[in-house]
Amino acid sequence: MSSAPAPAQYSSESRGGPAVIGKSVMIKGQIFSREDLTIDGEIDGSVELQEHRLTVGPNGKLQAGVKAREVVVLGTIHGNVEATDKIDIRKDAKLVGDIKTVRIVIEDGAFFKGSIDIVRPEAKAAAATAPRPAATVTTTPPTASAAAAASPTAPLSGDMKR
Repeated sequence: MSSAPAPAQYSSESRGGPAVIGKSVMIKGQIFSREDLTIDGEIDGSVELQEHRLTVGPNGKLQAGVKAREVVVLGTIHGNVEATDKIDIRKDAKLVGDIKTVRIVIEDGAFFKGSIDIVRPEAKAAAATAPRPAATVTTTPPTASAAAAASPTAPLSGDMKR
């Protein structure tokens, strides 16, 4: 039997939460993450978490462009922020930069300077622009007798609006 210890297995599930960059950590460069991330330190560069949540803690200071599924700001971001789902700027947070998102929450007391571009969700936008099946498209309103024959609950007046 070997006396060497077994290698440690680390994952966000075993730690009980997202990856964390502590308040004494400073990073210059690009961060790409495939799990939720909490930043309480300083970042100068860019942060990308395409399918995950970024939380900027109360001590967090980002001089960075941000792309994530969801962004929660409790600290400071100087840079453009793009979220495919939601941006939440909390009470004592500061965000200076342009925002592009589907949903946004800015709490009373938060500081924001920049522009907001609210976009439609991709799935809903695609469904909204998809052509309707020909069976449901009616170019002329049916007559009262045709409507009554098609549906016993249809209105019997000839003045139907579509």
